[in-house]
Amino acid sequence: MSTPFPFTAVVGQDDLRLALLLNAVSPAVGGVLVRGEKGTAKSTAVRALSALLPEVAVVPGCRFSCDPAAPDPSCPDGPHEAGNGATRPARMVELPVGASEDRLVGALDIERALAEGVKAFEPGLLADAHRGILYVDEVNLLHDHLVDLLLDAAAMGASYVEREGVSVRHASKFLLVGTMNPEEGELRPQLLDRFGLTVEVAASREPDQRVEVVRRRLAYDDDPAGFATRWADEEAAVRQRIVAARELLPSVRLGDGALRQIAATCAAFEVDGMRADIVMARTATALAAWAGRTEVLAEDVRQAALLALPHRRRRNPFDAPGLDEDKLDETLEEFSGSGDSGDSGNDDEPDPDGPGGGGGQPPSGPQDDGPQADGGSGAQPEAGDGGEPQASGAGSGEQAAARASEPFRTKVLSVPGLGDGAAGRRSRARTEHGRTTGARRPRGALTKLHLAATVQAAAPHQRARGRSGPGLVVRRDDLRQATREGREGNLVLFVVDASGSMAARQRMSAVKGAVLSLLLDAYQRRDKVGLVTFRGSAAEVALPPTSSVDAAAARLETLPTGGRTPLAAGLLRAHEVLRVERLRDPARRALVVVVTDGRATGGPEPVALAGRAARLFAAGGVASVVVDCESGPVRLGLAGQLAGELGGTAVTLDELRADSIAGLVKDVQRRAA
Repeated sequence: MSTPFPFTAVVGQDDLRLALLLNAVSPAVGGVLVRGEKGTAKSTAVRALSALLPEVAVVPGCRFSCDPAAPDPSCPDGPHEAGNGATRPARMVELPVGASEDRLVGALDIERALAEGVKAFEPGLLADAHRGILYVDEVNLLHDHLVDLLLDAAAMGASYVEREGVSVRHASKFLLVGTMNPEEGELRPQLLDRFGLTVEVAASREPDQRVEVVRRRLAYDDDPAGFATRWADEEAAVRQRIVAARELLPSVRLGDGALRQIAATCAAFEVDGMRADIVMARTATALAAWAGRTEVLAEDVRQAALLALPHRRRRNPFDAPGLDEDKLDETLEEFSGSGDSGDSGNDDEPDPDGPGGGGGQPPSGPQDDGPQADGGSGAQPEAGDGGEPQASGAGSGEQAAARASEPFRTKVLSVPGLGDGAAGRRSRARTEHGRTTGARRPRGALTKLHLAATVQAAAPHQRARGRSGPGLVVRRDDLRQATREGREGNLVLFVVDASGSMAARQRMSAVKGAVLSLLLDAYQRRDKVGLVTFRGSAAEVALPPTSSVDAAAARLETLPTGGRTPLAAGLLRAHEVLRVERLRDPARRALVVVVTDGRATGGPEPVALAGRAARLFAAGGVASVVVDCESGPVRLGLAGQLAGELGGTAVTLDELRADSIAGLVKDVQRRAA
């Protein structure tokens, strides 16, 4: 077994270390979500935490880590008699992003269950993680069906495996720790809320601290065992402090004053539900135990809010995480002294006995983004922005970026046909989950049995197999795998006209609002998105295909406008993006959304060139929609002509709203058929 990097040797990252230690003291806090850029010791700190956890008492030979003092009565390896057991180190189980459902929950041998009536069950990662840590790196990239299974297990403390009436249940209580890079996409709100705490991490900008990071890493890489030995005393001290805090935890008093501050803070920041209140209470209690106190103070409540609330305040994926700390302090001050005498009001001074690698308790939580600003990408354009003169010359007349108008719910755009892409919520696809549409012979291990088709396949052979009475003899050749239809995520590639013909500020604000609305829809449907813009004399890839729709929204917000309209260049650049992406991910189908008024200017024969470029998409069978941005009393209908060349359909900005058009998806499918 490799030697982990010592937890106490991690440089800086006080909030990260504090959040992990609080969960080690009180697993009921509910886990940690670590958000930050790559190369910031996220995974290193999480893996180092497992070495600090106290050993776990288990029933010898039990694959499900039953506690010998109170064994699980429904354990598949049971029943166990209560008594003495063995001890082992706490486990950290890592869930790979590409893991299968069977790898996560375990595999039930359907063939033996049907033929022999035997429940042959091979435990999965949820069983391995029981009473330990379940670590998901890049948790935001986890498939939706695995997220659903994690949510169920985290909520119930148990995992259920059911296949055609045969079921197995086992306990699964774990500390859920996830790491993610926000640039690669956000989490579903349901999973986001399951994490008790969240921290934002970033690389230090202090040269001396960066030097120390490099020095320690090089020393560890040269001699991992020797480096760990040099930090053994610090590791032992933190381990002992965790044990002491766990013993003190039941004695910590959470007074009415602290409870009122917790409730007032959650109400002031308008978090959904009551989970935030509960998590804050548990976190504040753990903070007091870690500091060696038996009473929760206002400083504990403040620190708990900074760790437990930022990720619960986000209303959409484009909101910046974080809390307004001035508002937090005002709320705590307003409700200080309203309960028992143990709460002495707000105290901004750090606890001298606080946690973290030999130093004091960090005085505040994640502050990378500062207070959340109002307005964001959904702000209305300023009055008087309309009617600006349009640019005429190539590369001239560039205007300041217009802000997007208020986003709205869009009509569903989908790719026609039946795909095989990654699970999502946009277009029809053959998937492992969804409604059953038929049956086939299994290719490899049987996962989803089609019972009726299996019986039909076995029935004609019963006499030849010696069966004359009731019952059914089933052999492997009779088994049939269910084929299912669900939904997939697509690559939604936006091709946005930012030229002078679109540059009136009020008009471009509406265009950006429409694209922002489509981006929100792509986030909810688990799509990848890309952004190509064209203006002046060329086109550029403003955002390569990514799962981070908020990155696309940020690029859109600062998009300048003006110049000629190189429509052909924009389409050709989009075609090249699709070609490269098809090599990387051939199963993911694309939906091209061209946002333009259809005009083409600049260069020789711009209209003819645009038509030829558009026909490349039609020849390749790429699904496309043209959002017609033409306005005014006289309309040329050029966007409709472009949609015909693309083999797609055209809709106006008004028709794009979900409550304005009926049957748009049918139109897209009919024209592409």
